[in-house]
Amino acid sequence: MMRVGLAMLQGARHEHEEAILSIAKDLQHDVEVIQLRKGEDLDASIHGLILPGGESTTMRIAARSEGLLDAIYDWMNEHPNRPVLGTCAGAILLAMPSNNQAPYINVQISRNAWGRQRQSFEADIEVEMKRLESSGLSVQRTPDVFGHTPLVVGNLGNPNPGDAFPGVFIRAPRFETKGIGCEVIARLGEEIVGVRDGSKCAVTFHPELTNDRRFHAWLLNEIAALSPTD
Repeated sequence: MMRVGLAMLQGARHEHEEAILSIAKDLQHDVEVIQLRKGEDLDASIHGLILPGGESTTMRIAARSEGLLDAIYDWMNEHPNRPVLGTCAGAILLAMPSNNQAPYINVQISRNAWGRQRQSFEADIEVEMKRLESSGLSVQRTPDVFGHTPLVVGNLGNPNPGDAFPGVFIRAPRFETKGIGCEVIARLGEEIVGVRDGSKCAVTFHPELTNDRRFHAWLLNEIAALSPTD
């Protein structure tokens, strides 16, 4: 059983859960998503982590009272080989961690660099991950204890994307540099919009708002490849 921790700070959290559970069926992985609301929810039994989008300053403040952000950083320090997917504001938390933590993604990043909410946009991007032949179907789930269910999403902006990825940019941050030791995994034209630094993957868009689930598949496949000592 793979246990994926999902930081319930802000953003499209339930859409991330939907994406993970759906692609897990295609990959035939047995997965449990653990909603992380307090620091005590995160422990060594979690194999991988998702840091969703939102507003990074608000996320830091919201996480402070429950100790979740400290627990996330402690977990990443204790388990450096376990994979983490950070999307939008989640990428900021990886590249610009608080509490004097060293960056987990060795790249410079700027908050809200594309502009305000009205400058949000959709565009096809090039991704260095092979497109999966997945069903793209949603996993039918009942509402959680707060009455939340995921949005129904599709291949936004491109009905026939081929290998292109339908990027959704919402008040997106921007990578200022390629980064030292980072692998560029996604581009919008010449713009770098996704990088990987070892077991950490950071993108400035929202893959959970499409049914192209190759980034969530990456997370599960990285977990599957972990050694028993990781």
